[in-house]
Amino acid sequence: MTHPTEHQDQRTYRVAVVGSSGGNLRSHGGDDPAALLEEIRRQLDAAGIELAAVQFVAASGSMDTARDDTSAALWQLVSGVPAPTHEGDLATVNDAARSADQDLAAAVRAGELHGLVLVSADPDDTNSAVVAAAVEAGLPAAGTGGTSLARAQASGLDLVAASGTTGTTSRTRAVSYAAGLARHWDLPYRPIIGGTDARHGGDWRDPWRRVSIRGIMVSCLPAFIAMALTLALSKIPGLDVLTKVFELLIAGIPVVVAAMAARRVSGLGEVGVIAGIVAGLLSVSGGILGGLVGGILAGALAHYLLTATVRWRFPATTANIVSGGLSGLAAGLLVHFALAPVTSAAGRGIKAGIEALVDFNPLLAGAVAGLVMWPAIIAGIYHSVVLPLVLLEMSQKGHSFFGGIDMVGLVMVSFGITLANTLAPRDKGERPLAASGALVNFGFGTFVEAAYPFMFGDKRVFAAAIVSATAGGAVAGVFGVEATAYVPTVVAPFVSTSALGLVAAMLVSGGSAFVLTLLANLHARRRAARAARVGSAASPLS
Repeated sequence: MTHPTEHQDQRTYRVAVVGSSGGNLRSHGGDDPAALLEEIRRQLDAAGIELAAVQFVAASGSMDTARDDTSAALWQLVSGVPAPTHEGDLATVNDAARSADQDLAAAVRAGELHGLVLVSADPDDTNSAVVAAAVEAGLPAAGTGGTSLARAQASGLDLVAASGTTGTTSRTRAVSYAAGLARHWDLPYRPIIGGTDARHGGDWRDPWRRVSIRGIMVSCLPAFIAMALTLALSKIPGLDVLTKVFELLIAGIPVVVAAMAARRVSGLGEVGVIAGIVAGLLSVSGGILGGLVGGILAGALAHYLLTATVRWRFPATTANIVSGGLSGLAAGLLVHFALAPVTSAAGRGIKAGIEALVDFNPLLAGAVAGLVMWPAIIAGIYHSVVLPLVLLEMSQKGHSFFGGIDMVGLVMVSFGITLANTLAPRDKGERPLAASGALVNFGFGTFVEAAYPFMFGDKRVFAAAIVSATAGGAVAGVFGVEATAYVPTVVAPFVSTSALGLVAAMLVSGGSAFVLTLLANLHARRRAARAARVGSAASPLS
């Protein structure tokens, strides 16, 4: 067990940041390693924790689709500052990362590191040595990235703060890391909130490279959840006054989407937000797609106008006014007068298409939707396809068919699998991992990746997940359930179109996953016991 270095009465804890730009993370700040790592350093400094090492693989595209020839860079500390030290194709950079991984593992064993921060890490490959060393030394770790954290925790790593990536920012993630480690070491910590980013995401010369529909839509998720909760509250007798509040929220969703789109595409922070709000206000008639188009255009125009006004030596205040105000106005007017009918019709068409499929055969539609949920999230296309569809539906009516399937087919199935492994695991060492996953899924409606170690460790459990999601989806389809995920399971029925239907579907999927996983575990335990008896009988010492 390592101990912090001591200088007089002060203790200094030294940590390493390891990981990658990730799949879903790449659209949440992973495409800007400098800003991401700097934010982590700032928050660790605020807790009195030293960033002693970095091993971060940044690829030019999502790790979900990256290949060996994808361009990438390995970021490490150079004179105390995160910087790229190796650049080339991903295969070459990964080789350099594995070498750095061995060095970090040696530093852990030498007592030079006291904790880890995992950022969409790869505990089975490029980060395997340091994770194994940390497990041996009993070091604490904090991190994000559902799939990678589930694997790291399954290896025995002591995670003091863990979360998925969806709906986070570089700052909120960094605060989570610092808070978890500070809490573990009993250090005073006050998050650094406010200020401006020193660097901007993506390629500064080309704002179009920063366009990410997935990243924009997911960043707006809290607004959609607020809207859904308002709709649910408005149905309570005596609270019907909230119906008008819901109508205001649903009308304002395009503004939220435009603001987030402009902020991301412009790379200008507050200036981009202002541009997006102006564009969004003028794009409301085009629906959520109108807000998305208006925000993207406003962000790109803000970028070009700022670079132009700076080149023309405008005062900074004037440059901000021109880039933020005129870009939003120009983009908004274009959508308002020309593009709104097209985007509005497209949004209504997608909504009508989903409703038509459900109306044609509700049971089949629900079953198929449930069937594809786990393959979609495992393949990395859930956040690119399914979640945007959920938000598009919610922007039209406050709830979603796919949102209900998400809660039934992913959250409840993961809960059933982890609950079964809490009560009757194949190995007692798996119980803490399963218990934490079950708690998060039930209490918060997220972190479905907690079921991965059990699904990937037993094909029968994997099959149980698919079967249970399909069955639950079929029940949801029959009842015509529309709802949302990312809320506590006890809240979900109250934000659905059919509380009874959603509860029934949740019980079917969660109960099926629980029972089938329990049976698979009991069978595995009996088989292991038989093998042990046979081995004991065959031993010459028996």
